[in-house]
Amino acid sequence: MNYILLILSVFVGSSLILIKKPSKLVVRLLLAFSGAYLLSVTILHLLPEVYKNNTDVKIVGIFILIGIILQSVLESFSKGAEHGHIHIHSDSKEFPTLLFVSLCLHAFSEGLPIHHSGDNLLWAIVVHKIPIAIVLTTFLINTKYSKKIVFSFLFFFGLMSPLGVLLGDKIPFFTEYQTEITALIIGVFLHISTIILFESTENHKFNLQKFIAILLGIILTIITL
Repeated sequence: MNYILLILSVFVGSSLILIKKPSKLVVRLLLAFSGAYLLSVTILHLLPEVYKNNTDVKIVGIFILIGIILQSVLESFSKGAEHGHIHIHSDSKEFPTLLFVSLCLHAFSEGLPIHHSGDNLLWAIVVHKIPIAIVLTTFLINTKYSKKIVFSFLFFFGLMSPLGVLLGDKIPFFTEYQTEITALIIGVFLHISTIILFESTENHKFNLQKFIAILLGIILTIITL
């Protein structure tokens, strides 16, 4: 079921572009909601979990910081695609290899702690992937790449998180260092979710619609935990 939901999240986001392209406002609100949901799950569920499973709080903190740094490095290659803003020109004829690799690494890492962290994290990532898939598909459609390349890009991107779930459960290395890996992913999530929330605000002005979207994301997390 985990695998199907993760694949469907990318499929749904991509299909929305083909059926009826959502407005920029809708995408921004989806990003704000997903960012708040992801941040809430990270703070209310993942953080207590890793500190409960490891008495060495300093080690946990170090891995969280490594995760923040790692995501910063990946973002320099993906140009912000993980939080819904692709800062590269769509008229480039050169295939964005670094964008593809960094996005796949990010999606793979997201899946690693899902098997051990339950449905809350699964749904947070599913909700997060839908607006990201919308933005990514929009970018790819506006490029000069063939439909085969666009489809292949989205197909492999959609498989990365399920692959992370599978290997996170079956490979001894990932199960043995489960706490450290989860702490690292927490750092990744903290970086992404806060960037989403900051970037969804224009000119740092109060936006009621965005505020409600964020509030709904937080409330939904509290209710479902």
